[in-house]
Amino acid sequence: MTQLKTSLVQCDLRWEDPEANHAHLERLLGELDSRDTDLIVLPEMFATGFTMNSREMAQPMNESASVAWLKAQAKARGCVMTGSVAIKDDGQYYNRMIWATPEGEISHYDKRHLFRMAGEHERYGMGKTRQIVELKGFKLLLSVCYDLRFPVWTRQQPAEGEHFEYDALLCVANWPAPRRMPWRTLLQARAVENLTYVVGVNRVGEDAKGLAYSGDSMLIDFKGEPLIDRPAHTPFIETGVLDKTELDAFREKFPAWQDADRFSLLPGVGQ
Repeated sequence: MTQLKTSLVQCDLRWEDPEANHAHLERLLGELDSRDTDLIVLPEMFATGFTMNSREMAQPMNESASVAWLKAQAKARGCVMTGSVAIKDDGQYYNRMIWATPEGEISHYDKRHLFRMAGEHERYGMGKTRQIVELKGFKLLLSVCYDLRFPVWTRQQPAEGEHFEYDALLCVANWPAPRRMPWRTLLQARAVENLTYVVGVNRVGEDAKGLAYSGDSMLIDFKGEPLIDRPAHTPFIETGVLDKTELDAFREKFPAWQDADRFSLLPGVGQ
C-alpha cells in the first residue's frame, strides 16, 4: 500500500471522567470506520485531560477501562486507534500512548519527556525506549506532547546501511494555547529535519485548572507544508492522506539525509 488515511480528532475533554470522555468520543466519531480511514488519532490523556492525579486515575493495562475502550473501538471500526492514558505498571505510573489494532494487538510508548512545569516528572515515570509501529507499509514513531521539544529523541536513527527509520511522526498532546506558536513551529521543524510526515493532535477547550487549549492539530508533509490546518479553538475530525510514493520521491530528489550526522542514544543518559 502507498497511502495511509489518517484521522485527526481535535476535541474538548471532560476532566477526570473517563466514562464521559469515552461516550463523548464515540458520539464525535459517529460511523467513522475502515471505509473512511486506517488510523484514528486522539489527544494526549483523552480519557481524563492532563491530570497529575496519577495515583487515583491510573489503572494497570489489563484493568484499564480506557485501554479496553480503545481496543473495542479499534475492533468495531476496523482501524487502528491511538492516544495516551494514565497507566500503572509494576508500581510506577506512566503517561502511556496506546496503539490498538482491529485484530486486538496492543503496542505502547511511555512518554519520555515529562513536563516539569506541571510537576509531571513527580507524578509519572520517564519512558526509556522509543516505539516505532507499522501500518500499511508506513513506519510511525510514537511521541507525546513535550517530547516534541527535544529533537534528538525524535531524530531519524536509521540502522547502518539504511536511510530512514520511520515515515511519519505521531504526536498526541494537551498543549496550552499560550504556547501555540512553539507547538506549530516544532511540528513543522520535525517534519523538515526528518524528511517525514508529522501528525500532531491537540485538544481544545479549558481544563479544570483554567488552562485553555487552542488545538492547532495539524497534518504536515515532508516539506513542512500543512495538509490539515484548521482555525484555532475549533473542534474537528478530519482525515488526510499520507502518500508513501510521494514521500519516497521527495527523499530521492532532495537527499539531505546523506549529510546527516550519525549518532546513538546511550542507555541511561538523561534518566
